[in-house]
Amino acid sequence: MSTNEVWVFGYGSLIWNPEFPFEERQIAELAGFQRRFCMLSIHHRGTPERPGLVLALDHRDESCCTGVAFRLARANLDADLERLRERELVSSAYVEEVHDVLLEDGRRVDALCYVVDRDHPQYVAEQSLIDQATQIAQSVGGRGPNPEYLFETYRTLNTLGIDDPDLAFLDREVRKLIG
Repeated sequence: MSTNEVWVFGYGSLIWNPEFPFEERQIAELAGFQRRFCMLSIHHRGTPERPGLVLALDHRDESCCTGVAFRLARANLDADLERLRERELVSSAYVEEVHDVLLEDGRRVDALCYVVDRDHPQYVAEQSLIDQATQIAQSVGGRGPNPEYLFETYRTLNTLGIDDPDLAFLDREVRKLIG
């Protein structure tokens, strides 16, 4: 990764709440990964006693995740990266990796990606969408209610024209569960 250009790939809350200044933003695709509610959240959207679920990039050879790539501003790059890492690596359930992403304009760039560590205790290998909806509907953490995280992510993906059938289903189900 070039020190002159640092890109970050967002697939969940980074899309709607990046919390860092950026100079460019583009819809992007990351091959070999799927956006999934496969990580227990014990800090931001749940607690150790009642974990929530948050999205993670989960390795799946046949998959492709569409999200948003951000080119970070150069002004305070080190401080911005430090804050980003504090946010994303709070419990070591994500691993920071660099992957090639395809930008909407056809360029390919290396981007920081936060990928779930499948060996971490917060990783949830397989869970039905109904079970995910139930868990999301009941959880609240330091950054607020778990449903809010789902709703805002789904709303932003829709606004950007990014289709995610699993999130569409979860949005409907969680809304039913919480009334």
